[in-house]
Amino acid sequence: MDVMPKWADVVLIPLISLLLAAALSAVVILAIGENPWNALKIMVEGSLGSTYGWGYTLYYATNFIFTGLAVAIAFHARMFNIGGEGQAVLGGLGVALVCLYIPFPHWSLALVAASVGAAIFGAGWAIIPAYLQAKRGSHIVITTIMFNFIAAALLNYLLVGALKPAGSMEPATGKFLPGTHLPSFQEMFSTADTVLFRGAPANVSFFVAIAACVVIWALIWRTRLGYEIRAFGHSESAAKYAGISPTKIIVISMSISGALAGMMAINNVMGEAERLVLNAVEGAGFIGIAVALMGRSHPFGVFLAAILFGFLYQGGAELALWTSIPRELIVVIQALVILFTGALDNMVRMPLERFFLARRRAAKPKPKLTPAE
Repeated sequence: MDVMPKWADVVLIPLISLLLAAALSAVVILAIGENPWNALKIMVEGSLGSTYGWGYTLYYATNFIFTGLAVAIAFHARMFNIGGEGQAVLGGLGVALVCLYIPFPHWSLALVAASVGAAIFGAGWAIIPAYLQAKRGSHIVITTIMFNFIAAALLNYLLVGALKPAGSMEPATGKFLPGTHLPSFQEMFSTADTVLFRGAPANVSFFVAIAACVVIWALIWRTRLGYEIRAFGHSESAAKYAGISPTKIIVISMSISGALAGMMAINNVMGEAERLVLNAVEGAGFIGIAVALMGRSHPFGVFLAAILFGFLYQGGAELALWTSIPRELIVVIQALVILFTGALDNMVRMPLERFFLARRRAAKPKPKLTPAE
């Protein structure tokens, strides 16, 4: 029997961890001579106080949903995929090849093709470390970290060579073909009288990310494959005894993980830049680790955590613009969130477990004594 109710594990622990991280962040802001309350107001107004702010918040959140789901599904199979950054880089390459060389009559067809291209390239990059772990015993953490650097080097080689337009000095591809333009939120939700999300990069890929959350939830909790993945993650020996192949689970889980990380590129490469550039991922692969940790590897939790980190990214930009607080402070806040939700999880969990255990004991009816006793 679980000591704590499920809602406490999923909601209460991350919430308390977030409040502790916020309190410590306030101390840091005070230490550099700024007002924490004013800083919070600027972050909230800049990221949530207008459709423009929401547009940027949801744009960042879209990236984090994809990479958070990628890390989450690997977590369920007891694997730590640190390679989301490299898999997203290769996903961008898949998107670029589709959008540069195939003329599409409509953006919907381009979106489907680019999603498939991104997923194939991301999954292909993740399969190699998966195979090395399944067949050669190589540790997935080490190999996926190494493959991040290989992916970055490969992209750099291609962008200064085969994919660079003739006469260009910039390490980037040319603009994608017109039929690949994805509708932005401004185009989708503005009217003749009101312009919403003006200039914000949020686009239709946000809804693709939401659909991915639903699909991954159904896969993990409503299919036989999802049951096998979770069984393998709980106990490899028990899973093998039940006839579940470790090689199959490792390769399939990492393939899905890599495909999700690669699909991030439909947002930042296809939807926002409309070309492939260096450093397009901007650390979103690593932020996905924090998103998965805070979201407890559940798609709905990943969605909420991605919104939070989108808020931190956009709010941090507003802080750097309107105050003397450096944007790097947001990295500190993110690190504190990761610290409390990950490394210091037991610091919050153990007191709560004792609290709920004491409540359960107090609520348990005491046996009645008979007169003879």
